[in-house]
Amino acid sequence: YKLSVSPEMDIMEYCRKEWRGNTPAAKRMRKGYEAVAQKFASIRRIRGDNYCAFRATLFQALSQATQLPTWLQSEDFTMLPENLLSKYDWIKQWQLRQKPGKRMGEISDEIKEYLILLRKKWKNISEIKGPLEKQEACDKLFKNEEEEYSLYEALKFLMLNTAIELYNADKSGRRVPVFSWLLFARDTSNNPCQLMQNHLNHIGHSGGLEQVEMFLLAYALQYTIQVYRLYKYSTDEFITLYPNDPEEDWPVVTLITEDDRHYNIPVRMCQETML
Repeated sequence: YKLSVSPEMDIMEYCRKEWRGNTPAAKRMRKGYEAVAQKFASIRRIRGDNYCAFRATLFQALSQATQLPTWLQSEDFTMLPENLLSKYDWIKQWQLRQKPGKRMGEISDEIKEYLILLRKKWKNISEIKGPLEKQEACDKLFKNEEEEYSLYEALKFLMLNTAIELYNADKSGRRVPVFSWLLFARDTSNNPCQLMQNHLNHIGHSGGLEQVEMFLLAYALQYTIQVYRLYKYSTDEFITLYPNDPEEDWPVVTLITEDDRHYNIPVRMCQETML
């Protein structure tokens, strides 16, 4: 049994344990961690199983949620699977993590359940006032493997929906963010159908999120994802924002990565930073 989100640990203690050597890479990592430690006191390790970008982002979003996002409140939110299926037959090739090989025609109801679960958990956790109780509720949720992975299926489906919206907007001549062009400029994802077959269906199985998909996740959640990319320390990519021109009213979650593949989370903002 592996913990999805490990208990918190002092950031610099963690860094000393992980990066002992005197190689240029180890020195850069230590500098990076020192910079993060100016803002955050602790780190929590995220279980690495190709879902870590989802896990880190969702954990951070829920642990600071004080209200249900507008997009989660809409009436037709849970109708998404059937609405999309009625327009795009190829969505039947969606792969469910727990049920590989099951046809989408049969799993539209299950995805609907996952979306309902996402709304319910977000609502319940955002209504908890005390920070300790909120943290406990998040810890409990991320110890329930079945619920946790159901939430990731919901996130993946929201990413597909966002990708379809952006693709259609671009095709009809409306302005779209730059990352959307990059997303569909890849040989493996010229359109939303290829994106699903070659990327979204594989997240959690054989790969995690690529950089351009971090933008898509941010857009789907309407959150700014701020990432300390430690191996980029002392370059202007050290702190990267997804998207890089965020909407002002989007909440911000902060993650840490050493390699753009695995993500951990910094916790406990230092007092001076909060002031």
